[in-house]
Amino acid sequence: MSHSDFAELLAVLDLNRIDDNLFIGSHPSKNPVRTFGGQMTAQAYVAGSRSLDHKLAPSALSAHFIAGGDPEKDLEFHVVRLRDERRFANRRVDVMQNGQLLTTVMLSYMNGGRGLEHSVPAPDVPHPDTLPKIDELLRGYEKTVPLFVEALRPIEWRYTNDPAWVMRDKGGKLDHNRVWLKTEGSMPDDPVLHAAALVYSSDTTVLDSIITTHGLSWGFDRIFAVTMNHSVWFHRPIRFDEWVLYSTASPVAAESRGLGTGHFFDISGALLATVVQEGIVKYFPGAK
Repeated sequence: MSHSDFAELLAVLDLNRIDDNLFIGSHPSKNPVRTFGGQMTAQAYVAGSRSLDHKLAPSALSAHFIAGGDPEKDLEFHVVRLRDERRFANRRVDVMQNGQLLTTVMLSYMNGGRGLEHSVPAPDVPHPDTLPKIDELLRGYEKTVPLFVEALRPIEWRYTNDPAWVMRDKGGKLDHNRVWLKTEGSMPDDPVLHAAALVYSSDTTVLDSIITTHGLSWGFDRIFAVTMNHSVWFHRPIRFDEWVLYSTASPVAAESRGLGTGHFFDISGALLATVVQEGIVKYFPGAK
């Protein structure tokens, strides 16, 4: 089933180009009540990248979510060309549905060449081959986190720590979450699709540390969460059909909002991308 889900991910990233600046995107067969933000952002990234006049690497993406999408209807991706040069480009992609603006995504591209290099070190975690698959960690929790069990899973997950629902069952707390990720199948040799798979996956687990810091979990506790904005900075070329580590934490939660930060590392420890996401997070203690 996961390989079928992977084929569906590739299908939703294969946008239908209507003209130079308009693309149409579909949904997969398994969806939450509203369009998954990671899907919408990844599709917007593909639309912007397919409109480039020169082959440029992505440098930054920033998405602001305005309204939820209907998974029963296609999405329109309207590309606004802001800048086109041989080494720099900028795009804005407006995601529309039924005449309503759902999301606006700013994209930056740059071929910078060699320069100074440094980065934070990757955390010391077990190798993914030694860790259980996500299906094993969901076994016994089918009624607790049914949305996770039934979700589209085109990406293989290997947690290095207990996921939220297992941590909560043990009565623990956790101020970080670290999970190995890679696509369930081989990706086409297309840098746009590899970066898009990273963007898609960057909207998973990044808010988890907001609640695990307090010993809470989806499914066990009544929590309302919705993403407000999401940013990714791309540092190095990406291959997402090889293992990457997504290490996330939450530096702050206040005024019913929480911030999640994350780093993607490759298997050698090189930092590939940095993520920051802000969400509205409300906890209703004592409620079921």
